[in-house]
Amino acid sequence: MRIATWNVNSLKARLDKVMWWLDRAKPDVLLMQETKLADADAPVEAFSQAGYELAHHGEGRWNGVAIASRCGIRGVISNFGEPLRRAQSSESGDDEPQAEARMLAADCVGIRIVCIYAPNGRAVNSPYYEAKLLWFDKLARWINQTSSPQTFCVIGGDFNVAPQDIDVWDPVACHGGTHVSDRERRAFERIVSVGFVDAYRAQHPEPGRYTWWDYRAGNFHKNIGMRIDHLLVSTPLRDRLVWSEIDREARKGKPLPSDHAPLVIDIDSPGHPFDAGWASAESRIAARGR
Repeated sequence: MRIATWNVNSLKARLDKVMWWLDRAKPDVLLMQETKLADADAPVEAFSQAGYELAHHGEGRWNGVAIASRCGIRGVISNFGEPLRRAQSSESGDDEPQAEARMLAADCVGIRIVCIYAPNGRAVNSPYYEAKLLWFDKLARWINQTSSPQTFCVIGGDFNVAPQDIDVWDPVACHGGTHVSDRERRAFERIVSVGFVDAYRAQHPEPGRYTWWDYRAGNFHKNIGMRIDHLLVSTPLRDRLVWSEIDREARKGKPLPSDHAPLVIDIDSPGHPFDAGWASAESRIAARGR
């Protein structure tokens, strides 16, 4: 079974890219974040034609999460099973995560899939940052209440946290900012500690592998990025994990790419092969350094 997560940065704007990637990588389940669509506007028909059911939880201009599956979707839960609160401000969010579409869960052939889009936090110690940590607390409580050590579960999405210094291009340059602060990293570790494994890091100890690069200043080509998108697998799935990769190739070229790359894992057996592009990229980056 192949499971992937991808912050698509507007499903409407990237729909052609997503369809291209479904054909390229052939995931059984794809978690998507930042769809930026209302539920009524979700492209259910496009996914159906590609062979996928689509569950979507959105609010319109901002946020939005979705799960596409070609092996069935059952027991869908959005926003921790609670209705979205009415937003008190008209800004783009991050300070009111309970009024924002950031969490969607469903059962796909016996595996509980939890798709999340964590708040950005904006600036350490700001109201947005504190709201981000409160949202992580709610996620941790919900997981504790709904999962057991025997649960087959995958939590995936854009966590907006780089768990270790190895997950950023330059720890010194990033110091003092969001995504790398001690409190954010402890919030991430709290999720992992209840019985989950960081699937990518379990198989890839090497540095320099990221899932997000800013559009500006050629950062992608310089590999100035962060690993902030994750797939966490529950302990019963750990030994069934056979492969994981970040598809760097999906971050470039046409159709217009997201600023994030898809993260992919295979459970039990390898999925459809594709070249993620890291070997050729690393040789070019090393040549520029020299």
